[in-house]
Amino acid sequence: MNRFLYALMAASLLASCAENYSVQGQSSVSALDGSKLYLKAIKDNELKNIDSCEVVHGQFRFSGPLDTVRMANLFMDDESIMPMVLEMGEISIRIDNASQTVGGTPLNDKLYDFIDFHNQLDNQMNELSHKQSQMLLDGIDEAVINEQLTMEANEIARREDSLVTNFIVENFDNVLGPGVFMMMTSSYRYPVLTPQIEDIMSKATEKFKSDPYVRDYYQVATENQARQMGLHDGDTTPPPPPADDMAPLGQPANQPGDSAALTAPVLPPTQATKPLTNMPQTNENAD
Repeated sequence: MNRFLYALMAASLLASCAENYSVQGQSSVSALDGSKLYLKAIKDNELKNIDSCEVVHGQFRFSGPLDTVRMANLFMDDESIMPMVLEMGEISIRIDNASQTVGGTPLNDKLYDFIDFHNQLDNQMNELSHKQSQMLLDGIDEAVINEQLTMEANEIARREDSLVTNFIVENFDNVLGPGVFMMMTSSYRYPVLTPQIEDIMSKATEKFKSDPYVRDYYQVATENQARQMGLHDGDTTPPPPPADDMAPLGQPANQPGDSAALTAPVLPPTQATKPLTNMPQTNENAD
């Protein structure tokens, strides 16, 4: 009988542990000491604080109940610092002057491997400006420079598109697919259908398509495209440039085709014509 009770208590304890997240953070940025940090995520279409703590001597910690695997963001006051996945396991955060990383659990490791590759491509793109200046100093003809650097820029952009598309496709059925789709589209001024998005949606699983952000983004983008092409209400006149009636996405930022800001998640729209705001999105679907 005692052994039965002990087994029951052990099972109960394990179940309790399995339903909690644990985040251990370290920072070498002295300016963060004494700051209040917040974990925020979307629940019921609202941005909500999940947890908060203070940075003390470069250390901070979050812990609490985990009802589902979800995307979240680390905030300092109202400023979003970095995305992460709340999942089972000991999640580690490291913040220094050069980088911010999250790891220790499978989805966070996968997310930050992806972000690291994406940042490398961004750095390569940024280096082209320095390379152009150096080539001019070396006396190379400007037309030759432009031709070469245009080819290099196109190749970097192609690799970036492939990286993002493949990552989303590989993670259609966990929180990373919709999460990175959201990060990618947050760089657009309003929801649009690019060839990359059309390619992703043509391969999408039903689970991915039913994600609230993906579903609403695709619906609004499709309506925006139809409005631009003059297909609403039988209108066949040439469409004007995108106007205020286009559902906006976040703050004015990059145009379609530009490099996406992969650390600027947004809140899914609750209605097709409501604007999307720069808030972290949560996918309620676990693995």
